[in-house]
Amino acid sequence: MKKLLEKKPQIKSHDRTDQFCDDEYGCYNEDYFLEMLLFERKRSERSGNPFLVLMLDFTLISLTERHDSIVRVVDALAVLIRETDIKGWYRYGDVVGVIFTEMNSFDTDSFQDKINEGINACLSSQQLETLRLSFHRFPEQGRPNKAESPQKFTFYPDFPEKERAKKIAIYFKRIVDIIGSSLGILIFSPFFILIPVCIKLTSRGPVLFRQERVGQNRRTFTFLKFRSMYINNDENVHKEFVHKLIAKKMTGEGDEKNAGQKVFKIQNDSRVTTVGKILRKTSLDELPQFINVLRGEMSLVGPRPPIPYELEKYAIWHLRRVLEVKPGISGLWQVEGRSSTSFDEMVRLDLQYATNWSVWLDIKLMLKTPWVMVAGKGAY
Repeated sequence: MKKLLEKKPQIKSHDRTDQFCDDEYGCYNEDYFLEMLLFERKRSERSGNPFLVLMLDFTLISLTERHDSIVRVVDALAVLIRETDIKGWYRYGDVVGVIFTEMNSFDTDSFQDKINEGINACLSSQQLETLRLSFHRFPEQGRPNKAESPQKFTFYPDFPEKERAKKIAIYFKRIVDIIGSSLGILIFSPFFILIPVCIKLTSRGPVLFRQERVGQNRRTFTFLKFRSMYINNDENVHKEFVHKLIAKKMTGEGDEKNAGQKVFKIQNDSRVTTVGKILRKTSLDELPQFINVLRGEMSLVGPRPPIPYELEKYAIWHLRRVLEVKPGISGLWQVEGRSSTSFDEMVRLDLQYATNWSVWLDIKLMLKTPWVMVAGKGAY
């Protein structure tokens, strides 16, 4: 049994041979199984085709009975699962997982009942009481599972590893955010006086525009900007525009009014005040977001935080932009693309940033931001 609990050396991607399996139990080794799980998740994010994961947690079973329990369950699974399903160690010695691919044409409830019956028949009542068996579907009822939900470590085992690997860098990023946002408020303090005066003199309503936005792990927060529109506007105008824009790029269909348009914001919007046009062109309306950064809701650099109704039309793979990194005032999209890119292009830039994020990349993007603000490219 001691052999069971010892961490076996895992085969790394660069020197793999045909030895993907743990011969003792007939399961794929942990590294390979987790890699296949990530592959299936990413494929499902793109295709929308669901898959099912079975988790069999043996940690509550005594060490004297665990080996026998695992052998019995693995033998039972051999006749219950399909040839295309993937069986392996989710956590070696503790948790066995099975990835059931392409489940869209199956009656999931009946399938789960069949698996349960097969496993119940091979274990004693005492073993069944201590075995923790659970099924996890991705995406959940047509929508992606939240990364902060209990299923986070089922479908996103790479997230904790990324966080641990960059723990010091993330801590340093937070320090930079606090110092940078504090300096930003200090440096731009004259604008925090001048802009409110201009807004009050030219239109009725509050100085600040507050809106619910979606941050990392789909947590909502109150997003701050200097108000650039007249008050009492119907948000359905923008909601309809964004829904059409996202749907158009997802389906490839054209828009009769804005054919070929790539702009994420409405051009020549009559709801924008005269002062608001200047603020938007220079991005000075974004200055109050330094407060969001100080609160820890945003970062100086990161993806644009979406409005909740945008998520209604997101494809599954789009959701990764609100799962992997904290939203920011500036970012790869804001610097390289801004409003002159399509929605899908914006998401790809955000995912590129999330994949390649480093402190040095943040510094380079922050240094480019002032020039983008002055040039006003893609600002509306």
